[in-house]
Amino acid sequence: MSIRRLSVLLAAPAVLSACAMGPDYRPASSAELGVPDRYSVAADQNRREDLARWWERFNDPLLGQLVAETATTNLDVAQAVIRLRQARESLLQSRASLLPSLSGSAGYSRNFNVRGGNAAVTLPDGTVTNISRGTGGSFTLGADASYQADLFGGVGRTIEASRASEEASRFDYATVLIAQQAEIARNYVTARLAQAQLANARSSLALQDDNLEIAGFRVQAGLVSSLDEETARAQRAQTAATIPTIEANYNSAVSRLAVLTGRAPGALKEAMAATRPIPIAATPIGVGIPADTLRQRPDVLAAERSLAAATAQIGVARAQLYPALAISGSIDTNATSLSDLTDVISGGLFAGLTQTIFNGGRLRSQVRSQEAAAEGALLTYRSAVLTALEDVENAIVALDAAQRRARELAVALDASRNSAILSRSQYRAGLTDFTTLNQAEASLLSASNGLVQAQADQASALVQLFTALGGGWEAAAIPSGDTRDTPRITGSFPAVAPPEQTPQDR
Repeated sequence: MSIRRLSVLLAAPAVLSACAMGPDYRPASSAELGVPDRYSVAADQNRREDLARWWERFNDPLLGQLVAETATTNLDVAQAVIRLRQARESLLQSRASLLPSLSGSAGYSRNFNVRGGNAAVTLPDGTVTNISRGTGGSFTLGADASYQADLFGGVGRTIEASRASEEASRFDYATVLIAQQAEIARNYVTARLAQAQLANARSSLALQDDNLEIAGFRVQAGLVSSLDEETARAQRAQTAATIPTIEANYNSAVSRLAVLTGRAPGALKEAMAATRPIPIAATPIGVGIPADTLRQRPDVLAAERSLAAATAQIGVARAQLYPALAISGSIDTNATSLSDLTDVISGGLFAGLTQTIFNGGRLRSQVRSQEAAAEGALLTYRSAVLTALEDVENAIVALDAAQRRARELAVALDASRNSAILSRSQYRAGLTDFTTLNQAEASLLSASNGLVQAQADQASALVQLFTALGGGWEAAAIPSGDTRDTPRITGSFPAVAPPEQTPQDR
């Protein structure tokens, strides 16, 4: 892709003027980027909802607290604030280049005798005279000023690039923020899923303990062979063997959740101990049209600002091809006492024009390099746009798939529960064999785990959709880059109260 193509898509034609070199940046329209008018998957595209605080839709106070405090406790977010501060300082440094540089100096010197106060000096005519070496002092004051005239807009383009980079850093901060919010929500869902799986396994284990006892009684009574008892014992052991793995998964999710919120790994174990249902938010979600997503996704906005910065850098490189005008001046005074300091004042003024005549093509190579960097930034921007649209469509499909699976698995669970009850009753009455009971209860456990997994997938798909739509941040809430905006990470950790128990938890 040539720089001419870049100009057609993103900038006005390159214009050489006395004010600024290089192309003037113009954001590309949705049509120029090839953005479709609507998504290709079924969704509510006629409205777009406010998703700035999407976690409140789950109606889970603990989840809401953990996600809401991400901006102040997460260490990755704190690092993003530091990078934002650096970008802000770079912008201030670039702006300072428009102003003259002024420096001052002051001095005092004093002469004194170390040994002897007089010295004999022979003059050219042979006369010998004595010179007195007395003590004395002198004062000096001076000031120097210099100014680099921005004849061809190199400084202006540098400021433009720094401003765009600072804005990109603000959107990078938002990108990190929503990514960490989503990671916290996913780990919270994983922890609640593990709790549900543990409850299923322990419930099934209790039934299998009962089955093993019944099978033992029937073997002792001579009603069945020992095969039933051994099968019951094997099934119970297999179910019991799944519990340590689920417990390890739960511990990993809770530990990760604590670290993501700036706490020690075990800090949330008490708050998460009470078993709570997997959080589910109301659907459907108004996703709006693709153009709405691009205006809200911070990673897309950051890529667009990075492209603007790269375009401005072309002007910076081109300005180096033209003469540079430097103006400098100085003023000095020297006296033997402070009262005479202003009696004699001297000054100077200098203006110089410099132009590179030959440097082996280095400057023109720099221009071509910046043009290539701008083309690369354009491709990165277009890639971010397409990835954003892909994320939304994948999340919509994943959510729909999880919802349909959950509906079918709810039916399967109900049928498996009825089948297990009937098989258990018939086995007690000796009307069926243990294999049938074993299969029915294995199917019940599988259906129970399948349903909670589908519910967890639905919650994760919702989080994925909220993040893909650019939810979780507001422009007004982005730190300004001041040092006071940086989260203070200390050795203490924010307290999290465990959720109050509801009647069904008791």
